[in-house]
Amino acid sequence: MRALFVIAAVLGIAGVAPAQDPGVAVPHFDQKRGGSEKIHVMHHVVTHPGAWKAADIEIEQDRNRPYVYVSGFTNFDAQIYDIRDVSNPKKIFDWTIENPELHRGIGAMDGKYFKIGDRYYYAQSYQFMQGSPDQDLGAVIFDVTGLPDPASVKVVARIRYPQAPGGFHNSFVYKHSDGRTLYFATVNQQQALVYDLAKVVKGGDPSTWLVGTVPNPTPFKGFAGSYHDFYIAWDPGRQRDVFYGAGLGGYSVWDITHIDAPKQLFTITGLGLDIAHTITPSPDGNTAVTETEYQYTPLRVWDLTDAQAGKMKNVDIPISAWTADWRDLSHNHEVRWPYVFVSAYEDGLQVFDLTDPKHPKTDGYYYTCECEHEHGFGGTPDNGWQATNSVEQGAFGVDVRNYDGLIVLSDMRTGLWLFKMDGFNGYTGVSSVQDFDRGPVAAAKAVVPDDTRP
Repeated sequence: MRALFVIAAVLGIAGVAPAQDPGVAVPHFDQKRGGSEKIHVMHHVVTHPGAWKAADIEIEQDRNRPYVYVSGFTNFDAQIYDIRDVSNPKKIFDWTIENPELHRGIGAMDGKYFKIGDRYYYAQSYQFMQGSPDQDLGAVIFDVTGLPDPASVKVVARIRYPQAPGGFHNSFVYKHSDGRTLYFATVNQQQALVYDLAKVVKGGDPSTWLVGTVPNPTPFKGFAGSYHDFYIAWDPGRQRDVFYGAGLGGYSVWDITHIDAPKQLFTITGLGLDIAHTITPSPDGNTAVTETEYQYTPLRVWDLTDAQAGKMKNVDIPISAWTADWRDLSHNHEVRWPYVFVSAYEDGLQVFDLTDPKHPKTDGYYYTCECEHEHGFGGTPDNGWQATNSVEQGAFGVDVRNYDGLIVLSDMRTGLWLFKMDGFNGYTGVSSVQDFDRGPVAAAKAVVPDDTRP
């Protein structure tokens, strides 16, 4: 969502002076192979022969639609894999933007699938530099209803936002309590954009697609103050749609039950939170896991109970923290309570348990990067986005299929991975997974008993 020059600047922050070794016994980086006994590799696919093999990842949730979507930076835009046989995934579709050699920038970053009526779609976000073709392109929408037939996949819309060139870094699809399926997108402005996807796929006047914005009240001095990422969920206990935003400056939480009039609930700001990257709440909204995007920082865990109840306007002290290796940085994560599934850059797939939020405990791991320490993403397009002081390489995105517990992970260096974890065979609670047919209120009512924290 940031303009590309901002992304490059922020990525560069990951390289800082080495810290003192506190004496914690951790493997040497050249020994980071394999994983723990509970994590089992179902399959691994090398998605691209180049240095950078994948960005984010998305898996469909319906039992009769065994499809995984992999974003590919500028190497490829979108790949679709049929994983009905998890031991033998088959690539059934790939798509690259027209005249790719003319495009400069990160390219295809983040993808989300959704359903409108009886048709299925996939939204692929983009980021291209100013001066490049499609500098105002935020997302391309595909109709994927006819999968596994690749000939049936069609582009049905392109979302452009010329007011702030640079595209959409991240996105989130949410089935709102008012019945609409909404697409939240980051942009190089001090706000998030909200699109009505039914209007988008129907076509017509693009000026009618944008139906709301969510402000970012915690801008980081010297930058655009944009959001980097967000999570949206129905809060069953308080009966409201809630937006959790992470941006340059901290985290901001909003009541978006009325999308045309969002109301700020509280913020999470303080020392070390200037590069707020990701926030994911527990199903009841009382606990949150956050990431800040610089080396040596752990994932922080927060108690939001008083803030959600309106008793405080800013939370600034976490209750605990977790890290796979203090020398590195963990990236995106998915919560399937009490587990947190983490795509942890150089440390691959990591899973930790939040049964006791004050004492997170690692439950399993598998190293997927197989890379040299601090030779990750950075630099410029001219040097292939390479850097020699960055830990931003390896596991980039992670997703979980709720009905059977299958874990999919995208690794920037090694491609697509499929895992199963002993003792985790599925999940029925509230998560990032949307119920596109019944909506969030009905879905939450069906799973409230599973959402109660121990």
